[in-house]
Amino acid sequence: MSLHVIVGAGPVGSATARILADRGEQVRLLTRGGGGPEAAGIERVAADATDPDVLARHAEGAVALYSCAGPAYHRWPTEWPPLGAALIRAAEATGTVLVTTGNLYGYGQVDAPMTEQLPLRPNSVKGEVRAKLWADALAAHQAGRIRTAEVRGSDYLGAGANTPFTVMVLPKVLAGRRAAVPADLDAPHSWTYVGDVARTLIAVAGDDGAWGRAWHVPTAPPLSVRALAARAAELTGAPSAKVAAMPAVALRIAGAFNPAARELVEVQYQLRRPFVLDSSAATAAFGIDPTPTDDALRETIDALPTKTTR
Repeated sequence: MSLHVIVGAGPVGSATARILADRGEQVRLLTRGGGGPEAAGIERVAADATDPDVLARHAEGAVALYSCAGPAYHRWPTEWPPLGAALIRAAEATGTVLVTTGNLYGYGQVDAPMTEQLPLRPNSVKGEVRAKLWADALAAHQAGRIRTAEVRGSDYLGAGANTPFTVMVLPKVLAGRRAAVPADLDAPHSWTYVGDVARTLIAVAGDDGAWGRAWHVPTAPPLSVRALAARAAELTGAPSAKVAAMPAVALRIAGAFNPAARELVEVQYQLRRPFVLDSSAATAAFGIDPTPTDDALRETIDALPTKTTR
């Protein structure tokens, strides 16, 4: 039994903790409030992970340190840098490998499926934050100070997933109501299952040949927002999905009152254009096949906080 330390108990952190505990590993899950799944083998600890000394103390003796935290969207510029710095310092102090849950913001707007070989050219504040986090960790790895890797996925499906689709579209579709989302409804879009993120994090952490680079989470073929909404209705027996494209100006108006909506403005390219992830490298390296979208969508629906009625 080895110790694995996870920072963050959101969808990915919780899924990672459960998989490791089910395998008989010892899991220490760090959050500010001491939350997370209650299960045998999972030790839930209240701790401030931005304090490198506290983080290093909890990570001492661990075989892997997983960064699965997720500050609120509008607080990325202020809350990610201290957490990223603390993770690097803790990994350096303890010698444990640091594996970070990343995303695709750092690539910026691209015109083809995204591979790990793409340069990081962010075109948003949030993209700059994510690119800097990885640049700092990779520099420490290349200097021999730490061992690290990053695992990147697209918009999530699965229990607890919090995306424009799961918040703005899915509940209304299930209720038989008309939904509006700031997107090109027919643009192909990759949807990554949170359980596959967890499986990839664990695989990368356990393979020293995988360190020093980024990996894309094995992800099912892309589906447009319209197609995904239609499939959700079919799986649940809801009326045919009715989805409309929200005009960009409406999002800007909503952003004047809602911080989450305001933060969507600068990353509209992800929803208004094809946004496709090439994850073939990780499937070839680790033998992880992506979970079928239907299965990921069913889990998303089953885990919604309240049952939607018509």
